[in-house]
Amino acid sequence: MRSLVLILIVLIITSPLARATDWLNWRTVGSATFTWGPFTLYTSQLLTPEGNYKGAHQDQALIITYQRDIARDKLVDATREQWEAQGVLEHEPQSETWLTMLKTLWPDVGAGTQLAFVVNNQQGQFWYRASAAQKTFTPLGPSQSAAFSTHFLAIWLSPDTQYPKLRQQLIGGEK
Repeated sequence: MRSLVLILIVLIITSPLARATDWLNWRTVGSATFTWGPFTLYTSQLLTPEGNYKGAHQDQALIITYQRDIARDKLVDATREQWEAQGVLEHEPQSETWLTMLKTLWPDVGAGTQLAFVVNNQQGQFWYRASAAQKTFTPLGPSQSAAFSTHFLAIWLSPDTQYPKLRQQLIGGEK
């Protein structure tokens, strides 16, 4: 009886985390590599439950695997630049709060580090894995609002992105 109780406790504790990482079994829609001059900064992959891209309001996961060391402040600055180009900073009152949150949430990244942003039911969640050798992703911070999730993924997936070729590759278009 005691071992049955112990098994039930373990299942209760691990079950939410197992459900939370179901996105790792989603199908790949597309992938892309982001380069800056001669340097590859990261590779990216878009996943959805069905393996196709239907738009901003579906469940999806963007996984970025960094190829270089980048400080968190540089990541936040890049997010700011993209939001500025898309008009988010001008039209979204929460944008400065979001950028401050990202500064506290994100780690510095290095070659092999993975950051994922997963949207389920329009709520986003950041996930972190220090390297491919690490078996599991760890959640970073709380769930994010639908507005944040839409604006964050728009950096890569909006028709207004600064990187239309990267977008096409991620949503399953030309390579």
